[in-house]
Amino acid sequence: MTDISLATADSAVPEPAHRTAPLIPLPLKAARATTLAGAAISIVSTFLSWTYTTAFPGDLTVTGYPGGLQVLTLAGALLTTLFALSAFGVKGLGKLNPTGSQNSVLLLALATFGTTWYTVIAIAYELGGLANLDPGGVIAAVGTLVLVIGALGLPLDRRPALPADGEFYELGRFAENRTVRRGYRALRDLRLAHGERHVNDPRSMPGWVQRLIITLVAAVGLYLLSFAIGTEYSEIFIGLLILTAFGVWGLGASGLLRQFSQLTAEHRGFTSAMGFLAALAYPFVQDNEHYANVGVNILIFGTVALGLNIVVGLTGLLDLGYVAFLGVGAYAAALVSGSEFSIWSGVQFPFWAAALTGMAASLVFGVLIGAPTLRLRGDYLAIVTLGFGEIFRLAVNSLDGVSGPKITNGPNGISQIPDLEILGYNLGDPHIIGGFTLGRYANYYLLMLLITVIVVIVFTRSANSRIGRAWVAIREDETAATAMGINGFRVKLIAFALGAALAGLAGTVSAHVTYNVVPGPYQFAGAAPPNSAFLLAAVVLGGMGTVSGPMLGAAMLYLIPEKLGFLEKYQLFAFGIALILLMRFRPEGLVPNRRRQLEFHADDTLVLPGKAGA
Repeated sequence: MTDISLATADSAVPEPAHRTAPLIPLPLKAARATTLAGAAISIVSTFLSWTYTTAFPGDLTVTGYPGGLQVLTLAGALLTTLFALSAFGVKGLGKLNPTGSQNSVLLLALATFGTTWYTVIAIAYELGGLANLDPGGVIAAVGTLVLVIGALGLPLDRRPALPADGEFYELGRFAENRTVRRGYRALRDLRLAHGERHVNDPRSMPGWVQRLIITLVAAVGLYLLSFAIGTEYSEIFIGLLILTAFGVWGLGASGLLRQFSQLTAEHRGFTSAMGFLAALAYPFVQDNEHYANVGVNILIFGTVALGLNIVVGLTGLLDLGYVAFLGVGAYAAALVSGSEFSIWSGVQFPFWAAALTGMAASLVFGVLIGAPTLRLRGDYLAIVTLGFGEIFRLAVNSLDGVSGPKITNGPNGISQIPDLEILGYNLGDPHIIGGFTLGRYANYYLLMLLITVIVVIVFTRSANSRIGRAWVAIREDETAATAMGINGFRVKLIAFALGAALAGLAGTVSAHVTYNVVPGPYQFAGAAPPNSAFLLAAVVLGGMGTVSGPMLGAAMLYLIPEKLGFLEKYQLFAFGIALILLMRFRPEGLVPNRRRQLEFHADDTLVLPGKAGA
């Protein structure tokens, strides 16, 4: 049972979080001095040359300003310095570390150390030895090592204290009953009205500051995504992964991520608008068609993962053949696209009709497959859905006019699918908008972004509706839900059909983006997406039952093999390792549903201080 201690102005000061002994026994002042000295050395090293040759990506030969991976080391060292000064009690920086924990200092130090030492090792490996390092590279390695030693000498918190009063509302806003949620909000507003504004409560800031923070975070997210997709070097991408992984972990330990989630909950509409505008700006901040193609594929697979999230995340049904519904939508759209390789080559539906056709075809297949099988549970249902996925792939592979009727052209598929034209706007032609040239894939990116918004609205409205609460009840305990009067079969069939329809909608765009539809990709596991294992991993990795989780999971799982070509043959192995680590350290996913997070961390003690300084 979670122990929640709510301290008000008149209550006793809560006990601080449990401290553990430093991993390296150093006097506190010495550890702090060592940490700051290591950070300073690391910063200085980024303005020196790390290698004498430009053969290593990023040009680390320049003295006077950082380049390539040096920029990542500089960013990590600066962040470590700021959070260290905040944790050490420097006035004016307290809001950077609401928990007061020094865990964030260690994690950011590890981010800087990992990025720097990866760079040094990569230089030695790719260029043929440590002799290729300039003094700047040696100074960087020594400086980050000193930084980590100092951070390891700081006392750490086994369980950092959570931010104050806003946490009370955060717990309340996840209540099932709308009246209860309003009650929590009213109680919080009443406490604030009586002057109980706390340093650790984001609501204590002016409204324009809160909105500015959300806008800046959206801009930083857009920049990082564009940088990750736009970098041509796997070395820089790996360095960015190391820095981002430990950096986000460190921000979480400081309490900033939790406070930002409170801000987004307070300004839900504004946050959604900023996220949409950041995504909308992506094709305008880069002019490379390949990168636009990466973006549109991330949106396609993220949208399909959201549909699967209804089945797996909300309803708790394990579907191992979900990618077949994407294939049904793609084939249905291809048949009415006007392609000369379609059996109805003279038929060309407008986009809205083709989209409805793809959705309807996938929905019908979802009902046909779900009706006889959804009375099964657990592993038995998973086996049946896996069989359906394989049957679909084999069936479309056989409908070539030889092994069966000529419908899909068998292994050759349906090719030469023409580009879409919507209200006279041909998505296959480049267009100039506001001085920016949008190519073919940028046009499809904007179309897919609009469809993603529609799918997000459908998902959120469904999840918050009566049927959505029935899905959650089925997921938690189907027997108890049935005893309470919920028709389990009907509810599960609706989830199955809706998820299939959303996948079919994404499939209609996918068919036109790729110019052709073939059976190969629609399998349980493969070297490249889409496949059912990829989609399921995106949902589990990102966070079941959330909107942003599957989108983030799909982006990571698509982008990492795209940038790291050597992982292509070991994709399933990498998925397995990632899921094992995730189940061990963060079973609720990268972007957790609050209810599931509390389930997995029910023994955590939440300390809610009353006043700043308590």
